[in-house]
Amino acid sequence: MSSSKQNRTAAAPTPASGPAGPRPRRLTAAAVLTGLEGLALAALGGYMLVDGLTGAPDSPQQAEMGGITLIVLALLPLIAARGLWLRRRWSRGPSMITQIVALPVAWTLINGGGGLLAGGIVLGVVALVVLALLINPTATEALGIGPREDT
Repeated sequence: MSSSKQNRTAAAPTPASGPAGPRPRRLTAAAVLTGLEGLALAALGGYMLVDGLTGAPDSPQQAEMGGITLIVLALLPLIAARGLWLRRRWSRGPSMITQIVALPVAWTLINGGGGLLAGGIVLGVVALVVLALLINPTATEALGIGPREDT
């Protein structure tokens, strides 16, 4: 094999390892924020589950089912965050879906007023920031999304 062909082969990223080079800060921030959203969902789900099992909620069955549901839903952003961290191309979609779903939730919390207002504002801002980070050309390029330049 010629040395130029060896150099091209060695420099090409493999699907398992993701694109070569350092992870952009924008992608790192998107991964961290998406992961924090997943952890927050899991924590809320755990709280609801424990409250349903040991506390005195109005409906223990609803609290337990809500807790289990939130824990399962937390898997999507957690898996997406890991994929973003590892620069997996597929991870952008689940992370964007998480953010798009978070926006109406944030709006509902904001309209709820009181203590929910702050949570809604934080959730809305985080969702918009992550969406902006994920559509940024630096992040899409790092994930191997977009037009390819063949040399």
